[in-house]
Amino acid sequence: MLLYIRLLKESFSFAMNALRTNKLRTLLSLLGVTIGIFSIIAVLAAVDSLDRKIKKNLSSLDKNTIYLTSQSFGPTDVPRWKREQFPSVNYEEYQTLKNSLPDAEEMAFQFFVGRESAKYDSKTVSDINVVPVSHEFTTIQQLDFAKGRFYNESESNSGATVAVIGDEIANVLFENADPIGKQIRLYGKRFTVIGILKKEGSSMFDSNDSSIFIPVNFIRMAFGENNDTMLPVIIIKPKSGIDMEAFKADISQKLRTFRGVKTSEIDNFFINVFSGFTDMIDMIVGQMKMGGWMIAGFSLLVGGFGIANIMFVSVKERTNLIGIQKSLGAKNRFILFQFLFEAIILCIIGGLIGLFFVWIIAMILTKLIDFEFVLSTGNIILGTSLAAFIGLLSGILPAISASRLDPVEAIRSGM
Repeated sequence: MLLYIRLLKESFSFAMNALRTNKLRTLLSLLGVTIGIFSIIAVLAAVDSLDRKIKKNLSSLDKNTIYLTSQSFGPTDVPRWKREQFPSVNYEEYQTLKNSLPDAEEMAFQFFVGRESAKYDSKTVSDINVVPVSHEFTTIQQLDFAKGRFYNESESNSGATVAVIGDEIANVLFENADPIGKQIRLYGKRFTVIGILKKEGSSMFDSNDSSIFIPVNFIRMAFGENNDTMLPVIIIKPKSGIDMEAFKADISQKLRTFRGVKTSEIDNFFINVFSGFTDMIDMIVGQMKMGGWMIAGFSLLVGGFGIANIMFVSVKERTNLIGIQKSLGAKNRFILFQFLFEAIILCIIGGLIGLFFVWIIAMILTKLIDFEFVLSTGNIILGTSLAAFIGLLSGILPAISASRLDPVEAIRSGM
């Protein structure tokens, strides 16, 4: 054990000596490893940060949540022209399903609508996300309130002009004033603010900070249900532990019966399970990581050749020393490990430089934009391990050639 510790120490000393005596040559050779490790870890860190951000934004929703609508949220075999003929889901179907699905824990009706502007006195906030939805929504997607409450069943059913606003809207329209009880103008009507949501921060999707929740029946009474600018959707949260395939089949059977769809015809609606959306995100994330590996692979290949070149030169320069070590009883494996450790140490130095640059850039970008880039411990370990592996591959041939040198010929050639 002490022998290998001494061997590591000597190898580190030789690696440092190579850096000192041949600065330009060594740095240029290390550049390939540095760029390769930087590329792959930068991509992985960015993708992991994006994945973490997306999952954090979606964490309030159960993966089994179902979005029942006339549109598919993912790839489908149904041609576009046929999908365009599908009727939209409606409020009556929502009520029918709510009363006939015992395995549904909660169900809500929502419209996806365009962006709007809201006013309070002389202040206006534009491009806000209006969420017309029934009162059950707050049970399906947990909403955290800074103040006030969500509208109740009576207010929801009557289409009352009440609103729950996000933190950003509250700050823009009311600054330091208390918004509860005050009225904002939306869709040409005055809505009484009854709740303010806690600040969420930036989101990959529509953040609740810039959202306004209003009763869906207000939209139904004001604009009707057959409006091409709005997409109605029935949101269903199933009870935990149920058979999802059987539950989906039950939904399909009941809605087909209600619509009078013939047995020979396909469903004229889509049962979009939220887990399918997250699986699609995981697939995209995986493809992005694969692309990063492919890009970085070329840099690592060049870096490996550079390190191998350094090691062959190092073997040639120290031929005399190798001969002396062998004549004094050094075994082949001692010489082999000496050069192998040196190659690994050089690659780890290059890898650590690449990781340092990733960390610096992550810190800068996190401060400049409202997005948290995280260099995880796992990626640091991966980068270091990958650098060590490149060192092992690039140093093995020079190390073997050094270990096989004849001691007499080695001493003679070094004179």
